[in-house]
Amino acid sequence: MADFFQSHPLGIALLIIGQVLLIVLPLLVALAFLLYADRKIWAAVQLRRGPNVVGVFGLMQSFADFLKYITKEVVIPAGADKFVFLLAPMLSFVLAMIAWAVIPFNDGWVLSDINVAILYVFAVSSLEVYGVIMGGWASNSKYPFLGSLRSAAQMISYEVSLGLIIIGVIISTGSMNFGDIVKAQDGAYGLFSWYWLPHFPMVFLFFISALAETNRPPFDLPEAESELVAGYQVEYSSTPFLLFMIGEYVAIVLMCALVSLLFLGGWLSPIPGLPDGVLWMVGKMCFVFFIFAMVKAITPRYRYDQLMRIGWKVFLPMSLIWVVLVAFLAKFELFGGAYARWAIGG
Repeated sequence: MADFFQSHPLGIALLIIGQVLLIVLPLLVALAFLLYADRKIWAAVQLRRGPNVVGVFGLMQSFADFLKYITKEVVIPAGADKFVFLLAPMLSFVLAMIAWAVIPFNDGWVLSDINVAILYVFAVSSLEVYGVIMGGWASNSKYPFLGSLRSAAQMISYEVSLGLIIIGVIISTGSMNFGDIVKAQDGAYGLFSWYWLPHFPMVFLFFISALAETNRPPFDLPEAESELVAGYQVEYSSTPFLLFMIGEYVAIVLMCALVSLLFLGGWLSPIPGLPDGVLWMVGKMCFVFFIFAMVKAITPRYRYDQLMRIGWKVFLPMSLIWVVLVAFLAKFELFGGAYARWAIGG
């Protein structure tokens, strides 16, 4: 049986499909409960109850919304490019999902353990903006087109600072493999061995850039109700709108995973002596998502000129200076080699 899955083309295909489903299905189910948690946290901050009717404590609300979306009529505007109009949400959903192919949940628990995993994630995530642009253009309406242009400028702007921040982590580790980055954070001091301490200022910049990259409040300018109604997806309904929404939330959870892997030790235990494992990884992702939800609930929306000014005049210079500083600290192995894990072996 083992030879069948390792050598036969059909067996290899079935094995790959099984591994993909093992990632996709739990991710989609977890997404339903994360969406529920997002709404409950927002409601708690505003002294409301939130979803509490469908299922016990309202836990089935996300699944009820899912059924509502797939049973509604798909409305396509008369002047829209039908093929591109329907392709755009599918592209956003697929690109958001395939980025998870290189995300490890535990030591060796990864679909594709490649040496350039970070480059792969950035290549895929940078393509997601095409789904947004296609959706806004194909709608043949000015509101979604303006929303898509806003989103494109915003995502491209903050990808620059995200990339520079990650370069600092790559310099410290000497590898672009997520597994190597996590192993480099495995030290005798538990959570104080993780990269959040030596790269402390960049944790905040990375988190804020992740908010802007995923069009998350307070940087949800492409979907600002007061100006653009719902931005690039205003003409969408039913399943296409659902695909856009799932793609956006999958990208948010991906950012939570990146923060956990790059700065919070991934699957490593925060206390020396406790076993490492996938539960630590999931717990850290939930913690970062909780902060995402709290930011959404308590911060007002920025103006678009403020958003772009922060990205280009604040985050870009700071992250660039940090790369130079980390390179200097790693070269001379200062601070006990905290910035040169490739030299001291973690």
